[in-house]
Amino acid sequence: MAEGDSPTIARLRVRIAIREAREAAGLTQAQVAEAMEWSNSKIIRIENGENTISINDLRSLLSLLHVNDKALVGSLLADARTARLRVRAKRVWWGQPRFREHLSEPLRRFIEYEAEASEIRLFTVLYVPGLLQTPEYGRALTGMWSDEMSGPKIDALVDARRHRHELLLDRLGTVKIMVVADESIFRRVVGGSEIFVEQLRHLVNLSERGLTKIRMLPLNDLPVAIANNGSFDLMTVGADRAEREIMYRENGILDEVVENRADNARHRKRFEQLWQAADDEDDTIDFIKGRIAALEANLPARHE
Repeated sequence: MAEGDSPTIARLRVRIAIREAREAAGLTQAQVAEAMEWSNSKIIRIENGENTISINDLRSLLSLLHVNDKALVGSLLADARTARLRVRAKRVWWGQPRFREHLSEPLRRFIEYEAEASEIRLFTVLYVPGLLQTPEYGRALTGMWSDEMSGPKIDALVDARRHRHELLLDRLGTVKIMVVADESIFRRVVGGSEIFVEQLRHLVNLSERGLTKIRMLPLNDLPVAIANNGSFDLMTVGADRAEREIMYRENGILDEVVENRADNARHRKRFEQLWQAADDEDDTIDFIKGRIAALEANLPARHE
């Protein structure tokens, strides 16, 4: 296992190795379950990261899948031991019952990786990314779905964003965050002008503190295409050569965590293209400050 890796990252490596070895062996999950005398749901939960795998089970499974390289087997067994430390670890906030009830399993898994990420790349075309939202902006945005979401679900989503943001601030200087945002995000007022101005100020503050780098895609003269499958988040997790890129995306109905190397490499390439095509950080912050000034000019005067 790479030095410094957490149970989260160790578990990720084990389950991806299992899935890739199974696919290389040409076996389905059902076939593996039958050969191991497991329920089908057990192998599904292991590959999805919902369950850890015991050391003895892992030895038998690697033998079934013809993974015989001693160094690789030893590394995966070490990872499996580390992954199981999670059972005894301090309970994390996203494991609380209210978050387990109201946050989707992919979102909770994404949050777990986000807390471990060394680099985060956010591409957003509609709204300020959840990680960077103020509580007021987040509540106003989520509240737009009150006809489809219960009050407790909205509260859980807003609180989750607050927890994520607080953890981000605690990690100042240890995580690299790059944001490519469509210009419309800085023009689309959410929650009224006062709430939106505070959100824009917050983005400027994060940038000026060196926590984020933000670039804007202008509405005109864009030299590259924007994919019609919308926003996505890319996270680099793991240490040194064991690094992996994880993607999270939503389509308005479903959300998913993507661990496929080819898919994530393709989205990373697209992110880099958009990053180069976007206005640079200084011009973007100047644009945001201009929006703040324009909105403030139309706010009613405050009387002490």
